[in-house]
Amino acid sequence: MATSLYDEDLCLWSETTAKLLEQKRFDEIDLEHLAEELHDVGKSERRTLRSQLERMMLHLLKWKYQPIMRTSSWRCSIQEGRRSIDQTVSDSPSLKRLVPDMIEQGYPYSREAAIAETGLPATMFPKECPFELNEILDYRFFPRADHE
Repeated sequence: MATSLYDEDLCLWSETTAKLLEQKRFDEIDLEHLAEELHDVGKSERRTLRSQLERMMLHLLKWKYQPIMRTSSWRCSIQEGRRSIDQTVSDSPSLKRLVPDMIEQGYPYSREAAIAETGLPATMFPKECPFELNEILDYRFFPRADHE
């Protein structure tokens, strides 16, 4: 029954599985799918953090290279991104060790998005991330345009 429930209604399956665990009815638990879902939780958290970091780098690039377009909503968006990153790492501290690699792997996507969103030439944006990890996460850091 639990296997077919998994295929039919994932939310109901997860509620049922949680109740079975609470009731210590281990022999009734769909262990194969439970293990799969637990692995997926970790993958989802990593994807979320990488996405947040990519978005943060995109916003910082736009802030730096398109200063004429800066608004208070951009500033708020950058601060909200930092809060989201903080919360994700706070909820799963083991992810912190992955952040440098996520920045390195994610920066090219952020750069391409910045090129597309701003319409500025690709040559304006560095091929390597111009921001240090501490700058990306620092609530006080807002990059200066080259001519500021």
